[in-house]
Amino acid sequence: MLTETEGRVAVKLARKTIETLLLGGRVPGPRDAGTDLPPVFGENRGVFVTLTEKGMLRGCIGHPYPDSTLEQAIIDSAISAAVRDPRFPPVGGEELESLIVEVTILTQPEKINAPPKELPDKVEIGKHGLIVKQGYCQGLLLPQVAPENEMDSIDFLGHTCMKAGLSPDAWAKGAEVYCFEGQIFKEKEPEGEVIEEKF
Repeated sequence: MLTETEGRVAVKLARKTIETLLLGGRVPGPRDAGTDLPPVFGENRGVFVTLTEKGMLRGCIGHPYPDSTLEQAIIDSAISAAVRDPRFPPVGGEELESLIVEVTILTQPEKINAPPKELPDKVEIGKHGLIVKQGYCQGLLLPQVAPENEMDSIDFLGHTCMKAGLSPDAWAKGAEVYCFEGQIFKEKEPEGEVIEEKF
């Protein structure tokens, strides 16, 4: 778990990365934050960066697994959320002042070992994010997606399957389901105070 101070640093690093890319015209690297980062940023963590504009999703990409340091994962995810999310056109520099930046730090995903009919009871809305895998297909939804969209556990499983390009009931037909938790830090308003969001 990150402290509130570390969470603020995480969001500021994501925003600084996007600003450097869009306004500076270069791809930021480690230590571009211009400050000494707390030790936790040297630990390997999974992370997602989410960008919203006027309440609408503008980009969301991340590292589901702890395959790089938190610092590098935030930098990579911030760049990808801003300019590589295939669902949206790249963010423009003029949008920076209207974007809300959110960083979700993930725990290691763990497979839910339960018969399909018991899976909905194993998913805690507001606590768990989900990954569904089947063959080459994989989909992930962050923990905040279910409460923000008023989903129950069956809806959440179904939407995660669809994110993977599978039928909504693939979870009941043998697809592997993994859960993880996320610690969410976000700006209350563009470039504003950073808070930890809990559901």
